[in-house]
Order: sequence, then structure tokens, then C-alpha cells
Amino acid sequence: MSSDAAPPRLLLGVTGGIAAYKACELTSLAVKAGWEVEVVMTANATKFVGPLTFAGLTGRNVHLDTFADAMAHILLAKWAGVAVVAPMSANVLGKLACGLADDLLTTTLMALPRGKACVLAPAMNTEMWLNPVVIRNLRWLEDLGRYTLIAPTEKRLACGDVGVGGLADPVDILAAVTANLALSPR
Repeated sequence: MSSDAAPPRLLLGVTGGIAAYKACELTSLAVKAGWEVEVVMTANATKFVGPLTFAGLTGRNVHLDTFADAMAHILLAKWAGVAVVAPMSANVLGKLACGLADDLLTTTLMALPRGKACVLAPAMNTEMWLNPVVIRNLRWLEDLGRYTLIAPTEKRLACGDVGVGGLADPVDILAAVTANLALSPR
């Protein structure tokens, strides 16, 4: 990236789950790589990681409230060069698959311009991941051709179970985001 080129812009959605702490590492990696990062957190995400952590990492305010600015979802969606949701909970995955938009993150995802890349990095318990409803929701999203899925990894999960459901490595997520940036319209 040349010094006069505009930095790439990453919209990071963080949902509720123990893997939210890894979104901090993803944010740090992106900022160190020269990305501008805006963070949108769900209310449940704030139970795992505080907004001040992301504000400190990005040097920007974190977006939490749908009604703090009535047009924030539109402005954020247009601003983004690429969007990523990491971690993506089963809840937000289901909302996105069904077109539900009841918080700032889901309204922003619904407002992403056509062709704008969106990377989804789910993380959840293995039984949740293997639940037929979650599998159906993933298929629905994949069939749209609009989303890139970064599958969860197999590991020992926070609940003590061993299986698929761990958030992909933040380095791998950032690589997917970088690859998808080139696919998004400017």
C-alpha cells in the first residue's frame, strides 16, 4: 500500500460469545496492517468484552445503539470496504439468514450495498454448530453467494467439550477479509 493510498476500511461486527475476546486480536492485527476499523457490537458481546477495549485498539468510538444515530447503519454499511462478523453467534447467524434486523449490527448487515463483501466467522458449541437449524441457516446464506464463511475449528471449547465450534484463527480471518476486499466494489 503506497503512503498516498487510502487505507482499507473494515467493519467488524462482534456478537456475544466467549470467542469475542479473539475479536480484539483480529482488530489489533487489522490496525497493525494499516486498516481503518469500525466496530459494531451487539449488547450480548459487551458482556464478554468491553467497548473501551475496541475503542482503545481502533482509536474510534464503538457503535452499540441502533438509535444513537438513526442513519448509523446506512453510513457504516456504505463506509465499509469489507465487513466481517467475528465471532458470529448462532443467534445473529439466524437473524441474518432470515432477514431480521433488530439491532445495530443486523440493520447494518442488511444495509450493506449489493456486492459488498461480508465474511462470517461463526463460533459456538459443537452441538449448536451441528444443529439442523444452524446448518439450514448456513446453507441459506451460502446459497445467496454474498457471504464468505470461515468455518470454525475443532478444539477444546470453553464449555469443556472437544469438537468443532472454535473461532477460526484471527490471522486466517484477516487473510479472508483481505482477499474479499479485492472482490468488493469501491
